[in-house]
Amino acid sequence: MERAQLESLVMATGCAEQHGGYTFLIDPHWTAVQREKFANIKQSQVGILISEIDQGWLCIPTGGSSGGLKFARHDEQTLSAAVGGFCEHFELEKVDAIDVLPPWHVSGLMSRVRCAATGGRYLAWQWKMLESGEWPELSGEEMLSLVPTQLQRLLAESRAVAWMQGLKLILIGGGPSWPSLEDAASAANLPVVVSYGMTETAAMILAQTPDEFASGDRSSGRALPQARIDVCDAETGAVVGADQCGVIRITGSSVMRGYYGDDLSEGLFLTADLGRLDSSGHLQVEGRLDDVIITGGEKVSARSIESILRGCDGLYDVVVLGLPHEEWGEEVVTCYLSDHSHGEASLARWASANLTKHQCPKRFMRFSATEWPLNGQGKVNRAELRRLALSNPSRDI
Repeated sequence: MERAQLESLVMATGCAEQHGGYTFLIDPHWTAVQREKFANIKQSQVGILISEIDQGWLCIPTGGSSGGLKFARHDEQTLSAAVGGFCEHFELEKVDAIDVLPPWHVSGLMSRVRCAATGGRYLAWQWKMLESGEWPELSGEEMLSLVPTQLQRLLAESRAVAWMQGLKLILIGGGPSWPSLEDAASAANLPVVVSYGMTETAAMILAQTPDEFASGDRSSGRALPQARIDVCDAETGAVVGADQCGVIRITGSSVMRGYYGDDLSEGLFLTADLGRLDSSGHLQVEGRLDDVIITGGEKVSARSIESILRGCDGLYDVVVLGLPHEEWGEEVVTCYLSDHSHGEASLARWASANLTKHQCPKRFMRFSATEWPLNGQGKVNRAELRRLALSNPSRDI
């Protein structure tokens, strides 16, 4: 794909703006802080000539590990590499896609790019239409990308299951799935592929094959041809052996050029995810090294939520956890040390008024001063608090 073709495709989404030599994808749901940050970026672009940008001119938004706003810089070369690896992995000459994901999200963007680059059929659809039973006719060649929560909802409707059985591939990513969901999809004979990827890697960078999922494989699959996956020791950076847990490192031609404002990278990205590679190269994602919670396919920062919740009078200390949830993958749970003046309803109202929809805790757990776990430095022991929360899930107010 040439730059002009990609640039035209991106601008046609209606959610892109060009400033200086860069093209930025815009998420209309940004918070006020994120909009202010982007406004500052736009101001910094005054006077830059487009000819000065050779690589990484396409800036795709991501929350990053901080839950704030970053832009991963891609271009026609990184996205073309992603398309080539995708087609080789699934043995495809042409990609036909039904897309229910927004174009400012890397998965929604890549659905468009794969179809355009291979001459395939691209059909934009609305998730609410799909969920309500309005399904497009299928030829048997279409693929559909979903986050786990969306798959869960469609599995609850027998007619939706019958429709999904006519798809060529159902690509599942955007956050952790869970065993009961995967078992239900397998029992329904759906052509599911569990994948792993992110904005920084131009979406999918590992994937199963449908046969692997059907045979019981519950990993995130193997690296696509354009990439190499290593699992490294978190402290030394040394590659660990098979089946040992470490930080996931990705090298490849579809890796971003770098974040906006940073130096160009060398096709290498060290994630904040922990995982294990088996001897056959299949990756099992174990969790995250940082504090990001992925709920319903959206990234939220636990520490950011904590800092906002601390503005509520009467909360002496607060810890936000991402606990396993069958529908959302993870749910936002607030554990707090407080007096008895707060009830769940009042805390929920306060949170709703001060947090975004995805940041709002689904549950609140109150602890007394004698129960609140502290370490030798007087700081809260997050691991112990998580254990307590998991061992007593009915502790809600």
